[in-house]
Amino acid sequence: MSAQLKLSSADDRLHQVFGAPVGDLYTAAIRPDASPALSRALELRSSLALAEEQVARVRDRVREAMVADRDMDELSAEDLRMDAQWLEAELDARDGYRAALDDLLRTMPPPGQRARAVRTAQPTLAPALPPAVAAPAPLSAGAARARRL
Repeated sequence: MSAQLKLSSADDRLHQVFGAPVGDLYTAAIRPDASPALSRALELRSSLALAEEQVARVRDRVREAMVADRDMDELSAEDLRMDAQWLEAELDARDGYRAALDDLLRTMPPPGQRARAVRTAQPTLAPALPPAVAAPAPLSAGAARARRL
């Protein structure tokens, strides 16, 4: 299933910020006049949806392994350890995607307002010094001369 069709914990926030349901936002993002912030927000949202799906899978697998009527001989400490590591990695990824999306939504220009290009002064290169003024090369730069006493 496409990440666009999966639910994520950020869907309501994206709807509030951009004023349209997530499905409509994906349609708007492919238009040539789509804002870069919308495209980036949806990329992060897709990654978040996939990470959240993985968290749910590991959670469900652990729950299944721990049901009360399950045979105790089927329990595996190693499997549970691996699931705990997997869950930790997926939760870290989820937290990272959420933080990146929050930062983007907080710092992006308001929807409908395109970011303007900022003109900055272009640094100019100073002309090279004439050879007579240039600093002499250190002795270590070439063959060392014999010293006269």
